[in-house]
Amino acid sequence: MEHFFRRNRVLKFLLSLCFVFATLLMIQKFRVLDVKEVRLELKSTWCASGLCKTKSTALVSHKPTAAWNITDINCSADTGLLNQPWFQTLDSRFHEFVLHRHCRYFPMLSNHPEKCTGDVDLLIVVKSVIEQHDRRDAVRLTWGKEHSISGKRVRTLFLLGTPAAGKDSKNLQKLIEYEDRLYGDILQWNFMDTFFNLTLKEVNFLRWFNMYCTNVPFIFKGDDDVFVNPNNLVDLIDFRTEEGKAHDLFVGDTISKAVPIRNHQSKYYIPKELYDGPYPPYVGGGGFLMSSELARRFFAVSESVTLFPIDDVFLGMCLQKLGLAPEMHPGFKTFGIMKRKVSQMNKEPCFYRHLIVVHKLSPEELLRMWDMVHNEKLICAIQGIEPTPVVA
Repeated sequence: MEHFFRRNRVLKFLLSLCFVFATLLMIQKFRVLDVKEVRLELKSTWCASGLCKTKSTALVSHKPTAAWNITDINCSADTGLLNQPWFQTLDSRFHEFVLHRHCRYFPMLSNHPEKCTGDVDLLIVVKSVIEQHDRRDAVRLTWGKEHSISGKRVRTLFLLGTPAAGKDSKNLQKLIEYEDRLYGDILQWNFMDTFFNLTLKEVNFLRWFNMYCTNVPFIFKGDDDVFVNPNNLVDLIDFRTEEGKAHDLFVGDTISKAVPIRNHQSKYYIPKELYDGPYPPYVGGGGFLMSSELARRFFAVSESVTLFPIDDVFLGMCLQKLGLAPEMHPGFKTFGIMKRKVSQMNKEPCFYRHLIVVHKLSPEELLRMWDMVHNEKLICAIQGIEPTPVVA
């Protein structure tokens, strides 16, 4: 009898132990579910309109990331243009551009598709050239720093070509390769970094984004000499998402009713042979915000739009072909807070605190302004010190 009760107690102990383990497993399961629900809740504010996919959705698909499949530079001149009367009268500065503008996509020397993996809410993309390492360093320390804002994960990339003719190409390339090993944030294509080739950065990036960034809902694209207030940028995205206006979002400092500049001395000179007529509305390239949905449509339509020497105008042409127009927002100041460069208002930190983008600052000015704007002791007047509100 004693043996029977001893064995019974052992069975009870084993059953109790099994119950404890089962309870612990259930608690752990519920904790995992809670974490997943929290992560999905964080994503839901920007994903409700279908602009992105949740991480859990991405894990269901085991489709491998496509590789950048442009491996050779096969860009011979379109010699058929040489006998065209309009080409013969064209300013010689545009000859190389026109003869090769059918060449759109180039091999990549540096690629970072991992930047778009996981839950990335905003991709900051910065146009730069190899020599401007001091500008890139200043951006990394300020508005391009990778972190989370109000639960939104931000990632940063720099877009580069190769050194222009006449520069110390080999050493410059070695320097950029070393910089990329340090930071892992450079996309570089094998075309020369010139003003006319800025449009190549646009189309190559659009193709890259279409391949690698299916889960990223928004892109901010800007120059390396601007001041950006990331908190205000995220607030703007939140407002447009809540309003249901994020689907075709393309917002910045809109330029309307512009015409080609015919002054031969201007950087933006465009001869009549190349373009005759008013430009479509476009945004200043110093900085603009767009949705990923529109970026994919941009990529599709851009392949049927002839490349243009001014990248900002080229995007305006693509937008016009989509039957859309850019949204003007007073928080984007791509010509400075005041167009008069000597105005003291361009150096007032309280203005920067309430704006989104301001152009143009040197690396030293950017670092100094960033510190002043984020100084807790900075006291700005109540409403109205900013020249324009952050939201429309």
